[in-house]
Amino acid sequence: MATPDSLSAALDSVIDPISGKGLIASGRAAAPRLADGTLSVVLDVTGLSANAREQLGKAIEAAYTDIADVHTVRVAMTAEKKGRKIIAIGSGKGGVGKSTLSANLAIALHRMGKKVGLVDADIYGPSQSRLLSTEGMRPTAQGQKMDPVPSPFGIPMLSMGQLIKSGQAIAWRGPMAANALGQLIDAEWGDTELLILDLPPGTGDVQLTMVQKYKPVGAVIVSTPQDLALMDATRAIDFFNQAKVPVIGMVENMAGYICPHCGESSDPFGHGGAQAAAMTMGLPFLGRVPLDIAIRTASDAGRPPAALDGDTVFMPLAQKIADWLSPKKTGPSF
Repeated sequence: MATPDSLSAALDSVIDPISGKGLIASGRAAAPRLADGTLSVVLDVTGLSANAREQLGKAIEAAYTDIADVHTVRVAMTAEKKGRKIIAIGSGKGGVGKSTLSANLAIALHRMGKKVGLVDADIYGPSQSRLLSTEGMRPTAQGQKMDPVPSPFGIPMLSMGQLIKSGQAIAWRGPMAANALGQLIDAEWGDTELLILDLPPGTGDVQLTMVQKYKPVGAVIVSTPQDLALMDATRAIDFFNQAKVPVIGMVENMAGYICPHCGESSDPFGHGGAQAAAMTMGLPFLGRVPLDIAIRTASDAGRPPAALDGDTVFMPLAQKIADWLSPKKTGPSF
């Protein structure tokens, strides 16, 4: 005959995949209840992927197969609702290095201890699969939601590049692209606390859907130093201002080139334009990313520089974003 102790022991024999303890010992579940042959278990699945939840449910049912008094097992899964923050990485035009910055910021923030995911929202020109070495990997689905693809750098990510053939063109009207963005953001992100959103250039339907439905906590604007790029960046800033999304600051990309042969520095795209524009608009200037062939070759090879020890380019940028997300409180000095 089943006793409360034997029922609890059976439940605690199932291991929590995160803590490695039994479900009761880890706090995932309270003692089960048995009434008229039906065993009821309330299971906290906060931080677990859809696949992990399904496996736990099956493991709980299996734990009671040899207990005669238990005829039916019902598992009620609950999860703590946590506000997942979104940071949009935007630009007024293409070709300014926005995707490279997004990938490296996600990795740098992850290395700082943040639980970060990455969404490649550039529906028509996805590139994050290559940048994060996930080409050829396809996301799985549990029910109506996709499971993000794990990258080698500890960043779960989703991109249209994982759902289409390499080189395939996407000829969708705006509403279809906006719907695709929703599927990427509404995926099963588990305990991810921060999503980096690599936006397409401009201010079209994808951007409108993003700010209206998902409301990022902030946006980072990427520009090269020359005047034409800065004009487009100003439009992107105005877009976020109208949507009441705070602009965290500007990043100047391709800011100076050092010849690998002679060591001479030059500025083919100008210098300081983004910093001056940020100052004019009263925005923080987050820093510069040089026009460096090492960054380009590493990115093309799927080895983002931020994953390397000694990175001095992207880590300082990520630190400023982290400080913006969690400003340090200063108390009175005595």
